[in-house]
Amino acid sequence: MKKPELLAPAGSFEKAKTAFMYGADAIYCGTSSLSLRTRAEMDDNDLVKTIEYAHKIGKRVHVAINIFAWDDTYEEVKKQAKILNDLKVDGIIVADGGIVDVIKEVAPNVDIHISTQANTVSLHSANFWYKNGAKRIILARELNKNQIKYMIENKPKDLEIEMFAHGAICFGYSGRCFLSDFLACRSANLGDCAQSCRWAYNVYVEEKNNPGNLMPVDDDKNGTYIFSSKDLCLIKEIPEIMEMEVDSLKIEGRLKTEYYLATVINAYRNAIDDYYNNPKEYDYTKYINELEKVKTRGLTTFYFNDRNNRDFQEYEGKQYNPNYEYGGKVIEYNKEKSIIEIKNKLTVGDTLEIIVPGKIETNSFIIDKLWDSETDEQIQSINPGKAGQTVKLNIPIKCENGWILRRKK
Repeated sequence: MKKPELLAPAGSFEKAKTAFMYGADAIYCGTSSLSLRTRAEMDDNDLVKTIEYAHKIGKRVHVAINIFAWDDTYEEVKKQAKILNDLKVDGIIVADGGIVDVIKEVAPNVDIHISTQANTVSLHSANFWYKNGAKRIILARELNKNQIKYMIENKPKDLEIEMFAHGAICFGYSGRCFLSDFLACRSANLGDCAQSCRWAYNVYVEEKNNPGNLMPVDDDKNGTYIFSSKDLCLIKEIPEIMEMEVDSLKIEGRLKTEYYLATVINAYRNAIDDYYNNPKEYDYTKYINELEKVKTRGLTTFYFNDRNNRDFQEYEGKQYNPNYEYGGKVIEYNKEKSIIEIKNKLTVGDTLEIIVPGKIETNSFIIDKLWDSETDEQIQSINPGKAGQTVKLNIPIKCENGWILRRKK
């Protein structure tokens, strides 16, 4: 048994730092224009800072150029690939065979990782990409554990296998979906998905012999969420995944908050380490309890355990957590008055939980006093009114700068 790489998303330089702090071995991010999350905040300067920072602390960065490119995009592809080669990025994530050829030509020193968008669902397909220069295959999310195990047991020895363990599941086949393009003129395959599958729809049936006679189908006041899926969660399956010797476990979510990243990465970091160190005592419930505090939709194992599983649609369309929310981030810890960047309303009497890197158990405390960051006057509550807004409060437990605080509603 070996420890898989824990690979986390990073939509900005600050999110990358949070991911590393909470236990990610590597992060993946995008270029500013050529990945499937062009709305992420990772511009070219942030990308440079992220790679330099990661290498300084012994971590890795994988960068996505995983669009399906038109011919007039290839000059930009070559430019970005050459920059990544010069920056010594650890891997480039690619879905398009044409872009694979470009990377082999202009970024020969960078490992090629075949994106989940390439729909690799067989050993034959994996071998094809390997023969064409791939170092790693990111498996399609539609595979079950027996299919994954077969591929690992029969693949070329130096071909790495990466799989998703947690996060949103796309309505399309491994993410290749045109729904957003059709409904919002925003192509998911060019990095601008409007997440149309998460919208509420009114659904009707029409009697064939009586055109115009529309009857509503299974509808409530919010409409019907016929395309929206639950989120993938394989925390219970960590023992099986590690015994299969998967090379990398991936968390989805480049557009998620630092609070989400801290919670999910910390849970999987502890789960992987705990099973590796003491497999007989593995208890997934303490990790799932943490993940429940940050989820916005139901959780599912999708097809991992059973290809016939149908428990993965999110009919209620939930997009919130009724019990917990992002409280803030420690900017400067001081024994008496720490400076906190606030993310939601904070009030004297609120309960905050400290998400401690490397520990699954959180530390909680009640806010007894708040001080205005500029005037140092005591206040009763504060609402976030601008980006980067801060407040002073007393944290009775020693913290490190960058730690995340969760507010209990």
